[in-house]
Amino acid sequence: MASDLSNPILDALSKSEGPILSNEAFPSTPSLHVKSALDRLGSREMVQYEAINKDVLVLTPEGEGIAANGSQEAKVFEAVVAAMDGLKIKDVAGIVGKDIAQIGQGNAFKKGWIKKDKDVFRATTDSIVDETKNNLIKVKETQTLSDDKALTELRKRKLVNVQKAITYRISKGSKYAKELVKEETDLTAEMLQNGSWKTAHFKPYNFKAKGAPTPTGAFHPLNKVRQEFRSIFFEMGFEEMPTNRFVETGFWNFDALFVPQQHPARDLQDTFYISDPLTADPPREDPENDPHRPKSVMKSTTPDKKLDYKEYWENVRQVHQDGKYGSIGYRYPWDADESLRLVLRTHTTSISTYMLHKLAANPRPARYFSIDRVFRNEAVDATHLAEFHQIEGVIADFGLTLGGLIGFMEVFFAKMGIHQLRFKPAYNPYTEPSMEIFGYHEGLGKWVEIGNSGMFRPEMLEPMGLPKDMRVYGWGLSLERPTMIKYGVSNIRELLGHKVDLNFIETNPAVRLEKE
Repeated sequence: MASDLSNPILDALSKSEGPILSNEAFPSTPSLHVKSALDRLGSREMVQYEAINKDVLVLTPEGEGIAANGSQEAKVFEAVVAAMDGLKIKDVAGIVGKDIAQIGQGNAFKKGWIKKDKDVFRATTDSIVDETKNNLIKVKETQTLSDDKALTELRKRKLVNVQKAITYRISKGSKYAKELVKEETDLTAEMLQNGSWKTAHFKPYNFKAKGAPTPTGAFHPLNKVRQEFRSIFFEMGFEEMPTNRFVETGFWNFDALFVPQQHPARDLQDTFYISDPLTADPPREDPENDPHRPKSVMKSTTPDKKLDYKEYWENVRQVHQDGKYGSIGYRYPWDADESLRLVLRTHTTSISTYMLHKLAANPRPARYFSIDRVFRNEAVDATHLAEFHQIEGVIADFGLTLGGLIGFMEVFFAKMGIHQLRFKPAYNPYTEPSMEIFGYHEGLGKWVEIGNSGMFRPEMLEPMGLPKDMRVYGWGLSLERPTMIKYGVSNIRELLGHKVDLNFIETNPAVRLEKE
């Protein structure tokens, strides 16, 4: 028990004129046991102590074997010398072992102990000094090695490791005594009956003790940044969209967004398709009972005007295949079966389409946002996941302009602490004009892409029944990228996925600082 060291420590101090070192007084005792006893004595002011940390060398299991039996190169040399007329190369492994031969031959050559003569090894000297073994013995005895070159070689061969060692310098305290008297922790009925309580030594209360740690939790960094974004959206008058719909039809995920059916994003290499069932049912006459639409966005805000989903479906088909609403369309044979294929949603813009379709029943200024998971068929690496979070915002109003979108982006990102923005023209099938958003990252000292934005195309809005003069801003960014920047994370797999570290919050300085 750790408490058993209390009296041995007091006894060691009584025999010494000054402070003692724990590693000298108790060389084979774990430092944890020493610390426990010192805490007990220190709380009674019987001793004073300080911790001394230093790096020490310890042998690996392989190093222990070499220290006891000699190095691989020495064993190969001994086998060559024992052969008298030279040792055939093909016989070395059979004599000393395959692993020893593989390492020992090269090292023996490097040290000049043996040479190759056709198909045999011959010794170049009569005797050798096994420096590897000798150095390992020194390390085992002293836990140090003054020869830096030799130490580098031993660590390269994984024969030694560096470990932290804690030594305590212990001195007498103001209430030092040669023996720690047994202290009672409870006043019992028996002690009251026999009167032993009068002479008993009771353990004092420690009113400064912090007590047992209270189990606490902390937001995962992704959830923390997600909540910060939600607060910004709510502050700016946005309504949160329902996102509890991971499986979409190709219609809502692509066609309704004016994404052509031949677009590369719809390939198996970019999208996860559902195998069972493969497709959804065709659209029905009554959209409020249609399984394609979530309950939260089915009903119109005006009871006398229903959202004719089948008519909307036909409008989307026409604008793709033949052109409509002033657009010539894509001019390709639109395939209804392709629209019914089920996919894991590749973006939350499909949710925005639901909400805009609902808005068409009662057109008015509106602001929507969503933050939830999306899925892409991508190879997982340090900056990409097949599953990640998308932040999306939508503003619908009359008379909106591109300049207004730029101005809004500057206000929005300023609330996140990003004040330097640049905008670059881009292409999206469902927005025109479109802009990539870049922000200057002070820590990296460069411009980084932080989002994408644009104004939704008439080919997407007018099939829903929205007025021609209503304009819609749309923009999106990932949740992981700003979280990685904020917390100094270089590998996205540390935030989400099968390699997530459950100790991340305790070990990451930025997260720990926010907890405190």
